[in-house]
Amino acid sequence: MSNDLSPLYRTLVGFDRINQLMDQALRNDGAGGYPPFNIEQTGDDTFRIELAVAGFSEDELAIEYKENSLVVTGRKAPVEEARRFLHRGIAERNFERKFGLADYVRVDGARLVNGMLTIDLVRIIPDSLKPRKIAIATGKTPRTVRTDAVAAE
Repeated sequence: MSNDLSPLYRTLVGFDRINQLMDQALRNDGAGGYPPFNIEQTGDDTFRIELAVAGFSEDELAIEYKENSLVVTGRKAPVEEARRFLHRGIAERNFERKFGLADYVRVDGARLVNGMLTIDLVRIIPDSLKPRKIAIATGKTPRTVRTDAVAAE
């Protein structure tokens, strides 16, 4: 697979972080399949991550959001009693699962119910970045100049 993204740069402006994001996604993908999870889009700007964490209590789970990265960790307390399993199919091992989040996506809440950890996410776009109409001046309309721009000249 080639990482040559130069054709994209002809039409995309300000996407210098794209290589960094792709590298991060490739690193995060090496986490294996435990615990299994779903990612769901629940609305135009809302998302949900569900992780199957059977056997973990709230005290053994942690969720951390930092720099567009969501990290979910599970740390099982050591079992002091000796147990003799004839078959052990329920994985109760420690884990760390990382998710890269887009700009302006924030954690809206989390809950643990019946072994499912659900993390709700919401994209909150600042008003300054929302689409807006730009007035087009005609030749008859005088151009307005900001006073701070004139003072700087």
